[in-house]
Amino acid sequence: MPVRIAAAGDVHCRETDPDTPRREFAELNGKADLVMLAGDLTTHGQPAQAEVLAAACREVEAPVFTVLGNHDWHCDQAEEVTAMLREAGVIVLERGTATCEAAGVEIGVVGLKGFVGGFSGSHLPDFGEPLLRRVYRETSDDVEALDAGLREIAMCPIRIVLLHYAPTDATLAGEPPGIWAFLGTDRLAAPIAEHEPDLVLHGHAHAGTFEGRIGAVPVYNVSVPVLRQPFWVFELQGADRATAPIH
Repeated sequence: MPVRIAAAGDVHCRETDPDTPRREFAELNGKADLVMLAGDLTTHGQPAQAEVLAAACREVEAPVFTVLGNHDWHCDQAEEVTAMLREAGVIVLERGTATCEAAGVEIGVVGLKGFVGGFSGSHLPDFGEPLLRRVYRETSDDVEALDAGLREIAMCPIRIVLLHYAPTDATLAGEPPGIWAFLGTDRLAAPIAEHEPDLVLHGHAHAGTFEGRIGAVPVYNVSVPVLRQPFWVFELQGADRATAPIH
């Protein structure tokens, strides 16, 4: 039996519209075995906005996994946002892993926000001012955490990487090339190419492209503006790659 994974990023919940997320999340019941949220859960990272998402997630019968996005850090209240979501039963990952069972299959998830850094021809260097080198080190820590996480879940029949920032420029086409360095970095691609998880999900690139690859690994930009619908449902089975999305 395939595992159905509902994914979305950049839902940008706001306190002025609590009803739409609750309705859209409730509609997943019976249609998804897992829910994956690829960051930018809120508009500005305020607790009141996080409570809107928390209330929506309480409507969902399936496990909900998420990472934070840059918007969720904007007001420097990420700890409060995270606490509210975890109180609602959401599994919030930041350079961490979690496992669960769905449709009789053990699923391992590695989750982290990711960060900037650029792609071939525009990589941020590990050189110069200490502040610039700290940015480079932040991404290095992400790469190391992603590698360690994939090793940790290596024995799971289904392995998923959940990010906010993009690990490949293949899913950025449509965004102005001048801002690609701020949308992610292919430094994150190395552990993905080495460990070959079954599915990689990210958001952040609102004007990007839905589907790309890192070697044999399918990568999907599930930002809601790209999906043009609240969620996309993928089907995976055992060690198979992602099947064609069902909607």
